[in-house]
Amino acid sequence: MKRRGSLLLHLTQLRILLRKFALAMLFVISLVLMLMSKNQSLLIGYADNAATNMAAPVVSLLVWPAKIITKTYEYFDELLHIKDDNRVLRQENDDLRKLQDKYNFLEVENKLLRDLLNYVPLPELDYVSAKLVAEENGGLSHSMTIYVGDKMVNKGDVVLSDKGVIGRIDKKLQNYAKVVLLTDINSNIPVIVEKSRVRGILKGDNTANPKLVFLPIDAEITVGDRIVTSGVSGVFPAGLPIGYVASVSKSEIKVKPFASLEKLEYVRIVNYNIGGLLEEDGDDRQ
Repeated sequence: MKRRGSLLLHLTQLRILLRKFALAMLFVISLVLMLMSKNQSLLIGYADNAATNMAAPVVSLLVWPAKIITKTYEYFDELLHIKDDNRVLRQENDDLRKLQDKYNFLEVENKLLRDLLNYVPLPELDYVSAKLVAEENGGLSHSMTIYVGDKMVNKGDVVLSDKGVIGRIDKKLQNYAKVVLLTDINSNIPVIVEKSRVRGILKGDNTANPKLVFLPIDAEITVGDRIVTSGVSGVFPAGLPIGYVASVSKSEIKVKPFASLEKLEYVRIVNYNIGGLLEEDGDDRQ
């Protein structure tokens, strides 16, 4: 019995040793496999780079005919477009020649009519640009103050934006000038409907859209009609753009100015040489 127990003890110890050896071998094998995998990936990378370098010239050689075909197609396609563009340009040149001939004819005709009517052309106009520094758009008045420096401006000079008339100079104080806007309640501008040639007065009412007044009873006014200065009374020369008819009702006709008065930064002052006339009119009234 003692011998049998000793044998079982030796077998147990042997099993424990075998397990430890097996675990050690598994660890060593795993480490070797990891190293082999890393080296294998490096070898695969080197092989892939070498294959790419070897295949690149072959691929370029195979793609070369396709590139030639593509370039040839683009060249002929561009030639077709150039042909169409030349046709369009020739048509535009023909139209421009016709317009030039018409312009020359009208210029000659205009000169003949001027000579026939003994027409006196308008003098050269003086322009002054100025920056807006303050504005008043309350319920009592619509005006602005602009900086003109030492530039010569006079009462009655027309003030324009890039879109059309915004008002006129009311007074100048040192380097600044006050502009009465066309929306001011004291503004009254003789105007004409461009399409129908109906005359009237554009009267400000301290709102964004002044109204047309003193129109003929049978006047035909529609929304969208352009309104320009008529030149009557000599305050504003004829033909300056004002705005367009925004609404028509039985009680009033409203005009939307072309100029965005709320977005103004710079304006242009035009001297039509009427300052003296305004001063003379003011003296007569006194």
